[in-house]
Formats: sequence, C-alpha cells, structure tokens
Amino acid sequence: MAGDKVVEFTDDNFDAEVLKSSVPVLVDFWATWCAPCKAIAPVIDQLAEEFDGKVKIGKVNVDENPATPGQYGVRGIPTMILFKDGQIVDQLVGAVPKNQLEGLLQKAL
Repeated sequence: MAGDKVVEFTDDNFDAEVLKSSVPVLVDFWATWCAPCKAIAPVIDQLAEEFDGKVKIGKVNVDENPATPGQYGVRGIPTMILFKDGQIVDQLVGAVPKNQLEGLLQKAL
C-alpha cells in the first residue's frame, strides 16, 4: 500500500526511527477507515520519493499504535507532524494540498 520510501512507524520503533533520526522526519498519523487519509496517501508517497535522502517520511497507524498519537495530542486524522532533532517543528491536520506539505518539509531543511 505505502510507497517504497515510506517507512512504517510503530509505538515500538518511533523513538529510534523518528526522535533519534539524523534527518528531519514527517510522520503521517492515519487509519485504514479514514477517507481523507487515503486521499492524501499518494501525495505522501510522492513526497517520500522527492525528498528521499533529505527527509524521512513515514506513517503511524493510530489504531495499531495508540500510544504515539496520544503522546503527541493527535485528535484528528490525518495529522502530519514534522520532527527535527527529536522536536516538533510544525504540524498540519487534514488532507492538505501537496504544496502545503512541501512548504512544511522545507522548514526543516
């Protein structure tokens, strides 16, 4: 389902994959039943290709990994949170246009 470059983040690997990452990380909090999440998935895949090597992009399934979204106050999905050096840089909620996500990613570069 996810593109080759999109990483699957879980409650177990979040610390290592996101907070300790040497590059900025965009985390897409989503669920299988969420229509806007499915709508934005191809955009996330495209960005993962375009920013490969500069930004790590991955997804957290909120149903399978309830601890992480709870820790970051994720209330609505999709929520995209950008992390750099273990800190939140910015976040967007909802199926936003690709250029808005690109702008978000540029903040961390």
